[in-house]
Amino acid sequence: MNNLGLTTAEAKKVQNWLKQYWGYAGAIDGQLGTNSWKAFQRCLKQYWGYNDAIDGIVGPNTIKALQRLLKAHWGYAGAIDGIAGSGTKAAFKRFANG
Repeated sequence: MNNLGLTTAEAKKVQNWLKQYWGYAGAIDGQLGTNSWKAFQRCLKQYWGYNDAIDGIVGPNTIKALQRLLKAHWGYAGAIDGIAGSGTKAAFKRFANG
């Protein structure tokens, strides 16, 4: 489980979005686990330059692609460095609540 700082309620919002658009079929439980991240990786692969396996592992390549999405639309102003620091987490919260 890797919620990247989201509350359970915020993670449920992300899971609902993943279910609607990216084929997430798991529980809406507020825990961003492997299947949630696999669905997110499908989005990141299609639009945000993710070029690694759809494995649900939140590694540096997943974070870099997420940072590209957050930079484009959710106010992330940091480096595309693959590190989920405070700026990445704050922008991810904005995404979840958007």
